[in-house]
Amino acid sequence: MNNYAHLIDIVQPIMLLDDEVRIQYLYEDRWIGYDRAKKIISMLEDLVKQPTKIRPVSLLLVGESNNGKTTIIKEFYKKHYLISDRDPISGFLDVSKPVILVESPPKAEEKALYFALLDDFGAPYRHTDSAAKLRSQLLYLMRKFNVKVLVIDEIHNLLSGSMTNQREVMNALKYLSNVLNISIVGVGTKDAVRVLHTDPQHASRFDVVELPKWEIDLDFRNLLVSYQHILPLKKASDLAGKNIATMLYEISMGNLGDLNRLLIECAKEAILTGKEEITINIIAKFKSLKPTSGLRKIINF
Repeated sequence: MNNYAHLIDIVQPIMLLDDEVRIQYLYEDRWIGYDRAKKIISMLEDLVKQPTKIRPVSLLLVGESNNGKTTIIKEFYKKHYLISDRDPISGFLDVSKPVILVESPPKAEEKALYFALLDDFGAPYRHTDSAAKLRSQLLYLMRKFNVKVLVIDEIHNLLSGSMTNQREVMNALKYLSNVLNISIVGVGTKDAVRVLHTDPQHASRFDVVELPKWEIDLDFRNLLVSYQHILPLKKASDLAGKNIATMLYEISMGNLGDLNRLLIECAKEAILTGKEEITINIIAKFKSLKPTSGLRKIINF
């Protein structure tokens, strides 16, 4: 049996399967624990572990679109989705949800926020219910399940509402934080910072952390080495070599999502052509995969 020493253990069994399965595996979600991501998750873990406080710390994670923010918070969320503990005295099973993760409503609307949160609990409600009734139901559930951190992804969506509605939603989040003593984590583009400034009290509650684009430095090359260990290719690609690393950076422009897509397409080509490694020539075929912020090439059939 071939020993693909350049691949991590979890990928080794994939190499025993046919090309179609290996290509399918390329498109599965995967976690790469690079240093920046680990530091952010450590900050989020601290929020879960912190003792109950009158004014808990809240966090706003910002960065450009498709740069790995959602992947980080979902990895964090998976660890705290549902925790079961059996009481040693009563024998009853206690179930808690330390972290809730929802996507922000498409626009700033207090009831829409409550709908999203209640959906996460699978709780029934009527769209005609008043905001006060929905809020009361939500408070009961969040106390029952011992929620400690509430994560709102795509929080920049709140800028789509009027200033009045933006204040209403932010006041609703502040109320939940105050009454339940929980931390709020907002995740979005840099525009999300403007949401905080609807009220100076909101801005003072949030520490802002930026997930920047990658630079072509040692950290970027270490990231490429991590990809080399997980892409199911029979040969070790020299992704961190100067020429290949530079070309990958120039196409992706330091955007993690674009780099990920580029490497997947290159790995697929390497499998289909039998090259089994990512080369300069293969990368050149996909130079039209421009960054998220630019226009993509029109594909003609």
